[in-house]
Amino acid sequence: MRNLVILGGGYGGMKIVSNLIDQNLPDDVQITIIDRNPYHSVKTEFYSIAAGTSADKDLRIEFPVHDRISYVYAEINQIDHENEQILFVDRSEPVSYDYLVIGLGCEDNYHGIEGAREFTYGVQTFRAARKAGMAVGNLKAFGKVTIVGAGLSGIEVAAEIRESRPDLNVRLLDRGETVLKAFDSKIQDYVEDWFRKNDVEVLHGANVEYVEKDGVCNNGVCYVNDVTIWTAGVQPNYLARELPFKKDEQDKIVVNDFYQVPEQPNVYVVGDCASSDYSPSAQLAGQQGEQIADVLGAVLRGEEPNKPNELKLKGTLGSLGSSEGFGNMMKKPVTGYIPRLAKSGVLWLNKRH
Repeated sequence: MRNLVILGGGYGGMKIVSNLIDQNLPDDVQITIIDRNPYHSVKTEFYSIAAGTSADKDLRIEFPVHDRISYVYAEINQIDHENEQILFVDRSEPVSYDYLVIGLGCEDNYHGIEGAREFTYGVQTFRAARKAGMAVGNLKAFGKVTIVGAGLSGIEVAAEIRESRPDLNVRLLDRGETVLKAFDSKIQDYVEDWFRKNDVEVLHGANVEYVEKDGVCNNGVCYVNDVTIWTAGVQPNYLARELPFKKDEQDKIVVNDFYQVPEQPNVYVVGDCASSDYSPSAQLAGQQGEQIADVLGAVLRGEEPNKPNELKLKGTLGSLGSSEGFGNMMKKPVTGYIPRLAKSGVLWLNKRH
């Protein structure tokens, strides 16, 4: 038997699995999915877990059941690429592979800032988002919450907390001159105006020097704080960063046109761990997963794979609470209720599929 091992049941990994099992795979191919959780997590909505507006069960999707698929639910300790096996923290028996897909996603990047790892909450994993949600939910009236980072995650966390807990004092620290620097100015202005109307303090030109248990020190001023949530950048999962393969300037693994690691072509990389011209997103990982499934299907059948086409992303959507949103739709900036409705529709489709 040949074992295809997929590390991570995220957007890329699940798209690979769902597309592969629809293909005519040889009888000697088995697929093993390894994940710490026994379910797929809807990561794009973790901000709502941190704010307490969604329950765990709302953002869990059962893994597919198929006679070709087996699962290992465990914490990975090491990717032993030399011996082609996966080692675990709490499981003595390794899992060997003939083909490997690394789809472990990303984790917070603290940029070496003192205290950031120890004293902030995150939203990059289900576990981290749960902890953030518990901390925010347990705050007394008029407690203080600071979100560090004004990219898409920071914006959605801040807005959702404002809607969930109107009594709290919410502050957003933005390193740039405007929020959402990767978006159109129309969207930036709309989001800034939403925060002003909803009493969320936004501090531009932020430079966090260190974080303490009860505060954040920014540009020489230390703000007393009850909960600090970190959304100031991500990096590939440490297991991918530890591998001796060639990396780009963001520490992502460099792959060829077929998503293979040139030094070890039976290893494929998808999503946040793979070097790409695009910013990390669920949409990107999903499209990469579709292409990797086509490549792997051909390889497993002993055929020459076709070179994947250029990716065509459809835009990005963000939410401001339950009734307003923003995004790029049809290559145009859109704000208000329509993009929020579209985002809800995308979530519904993801759950259904």
